[in-house]
Amino acid sequence: MNEHPPPRRKSLWPWALTLMFLGALALIAFLFLRIESWPVRTAQQGTAELERLAGKVRDTFVELAQLQPRVTINDRVVMEQTTGVAELALVSRKMSVEHEFSHTWAGSTKRVKLQATFVAKAGFNLKENVAVDVRDDAISVQMPRAMILGVEQEKVDVLEFENGYWNRISAEEIEKELAALPRLAREKAEQADLTAEAERALEQQLQERLGAGKPVTLTFAPIPVTSKQ
Repeated sequence: MNEHPPPRRKSLWPWALTLMFLGALALIAFLFLRIESWPVRTAQQGTAELERLAGKVRDTFVELAQLQPRVTINDRVVMEQTTGVAELALVSRKMSVEHEFSHTWAGSTKRVKLQATFVAKAGFNLKENVAVDVRDDAISVQMPRAMILGVEQEKVDVLEFENGYWNRISAEEIEKELAALPRLAREKAEQADLTAEAERALEQQLQERLGAGKPVTLTFAPIPVTSKQ
């Protein structure tokens, strides 16, 4: 009886090699596509981060000053300026001023000496241009220069009030002396450098709120002549 030889098993290696080859091709294609799309994906991620930061800038100014500044991303405008208030006061200081008036006529002297307490406020006129440019490496903020926004009178004390025998103090003279007090208070506030203090306060607040990831540079534009008080 003749025995049939056992059937020859077909080798699976060609199929395995083919699958490995196709897998390698697929992996190479996937990596190639990822590498090719990497600049686009990176740019999209960078743009999304800058837009998120621009939104944070807007929210910060709305919270701080009820103001949406003009915001640009790499010089591309994404938000226009809107404001709900006209001024942002950051520094206030109480100060006292004195003013004295005397006049002698025919040997008769009249004298008035007043002392007044004011609260001077320094800050920013938000009607002027407020602009923020968000870039990859920094946040640039442009503001108008700080100014004395106002002086509010709290009280007036009469330290001296002396009439001469025939040289009497008139109501017009009292009114004039009272009107001089706010001017003196404003001059004293300007000499106290409250505006520089307001600019430093704003810079500190912006650094604390926005400067966690990128440096914040703050520049101040000159105050237009028409805005000076």
